[in-house]
Amino acid sequence: MSFGQAVSSVLGNYVNFSGRARRSEYWYWVLFTAILGAVAWTLDTVLGLHAYNANGVRFGWIALIVSALVFLPSIAVTMRRLHDTGRSGWWWLLSAICCIGAILLFFFCLGDGQPGANQYGPNPKGQ
Repeated sequence: MSFGQAVSSVLGNYVNFSGRARRSEYWYWVLFTAILGAVAWTLDTVLGLHAYNANGVRFGWIALIVSALVFLPSIAVTMRRLHDTGRSGWWWLLSAICCIGAILLFFFCLGDGQPGANQYGPNPKGQ
């Protein structure tokens, strides 16, 4: 799956939390959101659109909007990726546990998907 195919696949399944997602689909989406975030942050800096919340934390308006737009598809593709590895999408909640949960989730998403069909659907690789 190419970069463009992966991004269009995730956007086409904007809030689809069922099924399976290939490794390439997931990691290309992660790359896309990182690039998009960097561009948004740069635009905020160049245009002077940074503000501070009540705690004094700096944020950018464009970056905030971009984050809101990619939030649900990011959760959906992560859940589909977990399904591909044979895990429930509820494992996504590990990311709420400080560093340890995010690291564990990272390793779950690194692994190859289960060959053949599993309880979440057919293999997206077509095997």
